[in-house]
Amino acid sequence: MIIDYPVAVISDIHANLEALEAVLLDIDRRGIEEIVCLGDNVGYGPDPCECLDRVIDRCRWSLMGNHDYAVLYEPTNFNAGAESASFWTRRQLEREDDSAKRAKRWDFLGSTRIRHSDDGLLFVHGSPRRPINEYIFADDVATAPSKIMQLFERVERVCLLGHTHVQGLFTSEPDFYPPAELNNVYVFRPGEKVMINVGSVGQPRDRDPRAGYVILYEGRVEFVRLEYDITAVIQKIESTVDLNDFFGQRLLDGR
Repeated sequence: MIIDYPVAVISDIHANLEALEAVLLDIDRRGIEEIVCLGDNVGYGPDPCECLDRVIDRCRWSLMGNHDYAVLYEPTNFNAGAESASFWTRRQLEREDDSAKRAKRWDFLGSTRIRHSDDGLLFVHGSPRRPINEYIFADDVATAPSKIMQLFERVERVCLLGHTHVQGLFTSEPDFYPPAELNNVYVFRPGEKVMINVGSVGQPRDRDPRAGYVILYEGRVEFVRLEYDITAVIQKIESTVDLNDFFGQRLLDGR
């Protein structure tokens, strides 16, 4: 096992520095040294450079999310607001006066992988079959059970993912369990397969505005939620012409 337990798994920061700082502070308070990121470090939020710097400094590695891909290459199937945010983010990275910092951020984004496998664990941003941009929704267990079954065929033991910004755990029955139904902890059973959505640090969409991440222990996973200064993020977004005000207001409702 290359990664030492416990491991903090974060995802979907979306350039929300206040949320990321709250999460990193909690990780430090718990004495956890190992952090990995499932991507979407940028997009939507007002602090892409600062968030990339934190991820570069603190995470063992990061995967590529669809918003990271959009900044590196081109937005694909984005709405107008998300597309505008991607181009604005690219300009912020390009306008960095410090050439070493500028190169380090671009090199980091360009080096992100689409998946990471380790001792029966699979880490992706989207899904096991389309790592960057396939969504796995809680409703899929009822409306698309064959999809869930096909995804589990690609999972050896445990898959950790993000992308939907909704925390929870999928089992191969198939079924989906929000953290509240698990008392925020799930103990793995011998021989079972699970997919764990770690949620979103910077833009939760499960009607809970708190920043989310998970802690992976040997044999169990813990879901964590944290308060942070949402008002400060909203003010930054609303003062940035190229970012839609909705990206800030939605943070209040976790949607």
